[in-house]
Amino acid sequence: MKRVTIAFVSLVVLVACKNKTKNMEIIEQPIAVTIPEISDDILERAVIYEANIRQYSAEGTFEEFTKDIPQLKELGVKIIWLMPVFPISKTKRKATGGDFASLIEDDAERERMLGSYYAVSDFTKINPEFGTIEDFRKLISTAHDNGIYVILDWVPNHTGWDHVWLSEHPDYYTKNSNGEITDPLNDQGESVGWADVADLNYGNEAMQEEMIRDMKNWITEENIDGFRCDMAGMVPLAFWEKAIPQLRAEKNIFMLAEAWEPQLLKDNLFEMVYAWEGHHLMNAIAKGEKNVHDFDGYIDKMSNDYQETDILMNFITNHDENSWNGTVGERMGDASEVFQALSFTMSGMPLIYSGQEYDLDHRLKFFEKDSIPKKKGNMWPLLEKLGNLKNNYPALAGGKNAAKYQRIETSNNAAILAFQRVKEDSGFIFIANLSHETIDFSLPLAGEFRNALTDETVMLNQDSRHSFKPWEYLLLIK
Repeated sequence: MKRVTIAFVSLVVLVACKNKTKNMEIIEQPIAVTIPEISDDILERAVIYEANIRQYSAEGTFEEFTKDIPQLKELGVKIIWLMPVFPISKTKRKATGGDFASLIEDDAERERMLGSYYAVSDFTKINPEFGTIEDFRKLISTAHDNGIYVILDWVPNHTGWDHVWLSEHPDYYTKNSNGEITDPLNDQGESVGWADVADLNYGNEAMQEEMIRDMKNWITEENIDGFRCDMAGMVPLAFWEKAIPQLRAEKNIFMLAEAWEPQLLKDNLFEMVYAWEGHHLMNAIAKGEKNVHDFDGYIDKMSNDYQETDILMNFITNHDENSWNGTVGERMGDASEVFQALSFTMSGMPLIYSGQEYDLDHRLKFFEKDSIPKKKGNMWPLLEKLGNLKNNYPALAGGKNAAKYQRIETSNNAAILAFQRVKEDSGFIFIANLSHETIDFSLPLAGEFRNALTDETVMLNQDSRHSFKPWEYLLLIK
């Protein structure tokens, strides 16, 4: 990814000087500062934030979210991923419980069902539920003013059943043997359960070209900084090989795939994919089903499966996990904090999902209005400290030039995870008890360190024995 410097609009100064005895009158016009295009250097230390606009506030609007963007900067956020901002189809709209909203007899209850963000009716418009295009533009400009980039959640695999393409270009869609447009199917030709959307046919070149034009428009006209592509692995790789170079020709952009496949990261396609395996592993360790030996195996597997320049997104929750599989507390319990810290300190880019910063403790409704808490508790100060570390310590770089990961052997490698990250003259050490029991252990570290979260001095001796309570952890700076 090439680097682009900041562009400045020159300051216009008008000097009125009618005679030598009068003071100069200087009229300053606002300086329009264009944020630098996103670069590899920025990705090295970035935190990404998933914004669920509908549920972020009681109002569920762009305007309310925009007010809090300066606060997100305090958490080290460099990229905001907006869940789909497009209008949602009414036909086959889903309701809480999974049935179609149209089956609900009570008018008021039926109206509460807003459907899935991922059943898009128009890729070129803004969902009026969230506000106007002017409100959207204010969000983008506010983020840019705060040094934060914005990517859109793009849904390339399917559309809602109201999309204009269904009537104007039915050939854009997958059809069964009876010539009927289908919802997405698996390799066996069976429905994957997404009855509220119609499957797109990537054998149609005209559809591909229109999809690319729509994506380009958001870059050139609205100045967005990239895309998170929903179910990217279900779309043919050949499409991404055609589309992404065209998108990058307009501007340096950041591409995140909701996928794990390494081939999506090759040849300057996507920069980042999901660390799904790491996420599931953290859940399993929290439940006592796996241990640190499994984590060691995971690190080895990732080093074999991916190239050094590949970026994995580390997360303990997101919109799917929260709504369908449970809150962080439900899945991880007392281990929640240590895995949050691990997601920030291991190689890759950490994700914060809307509400996480406010100790979200309930499953957000997916098809109707809900709201996150807006009171700062235990998680905000932790995320603020972790974000500051991620932004400022080279040893936590997790992008294309990531800091090295070095495992530190302990006297109990099944329960104690200890590693250091090293880059240039910067070093960072993570030590944690990833078990349900108090563990006594030793490790080959000696010297004076600084506790990264408290700034206290920590002295370690080579032969010292340490005792960590369940899920206790320590972050050290040499």
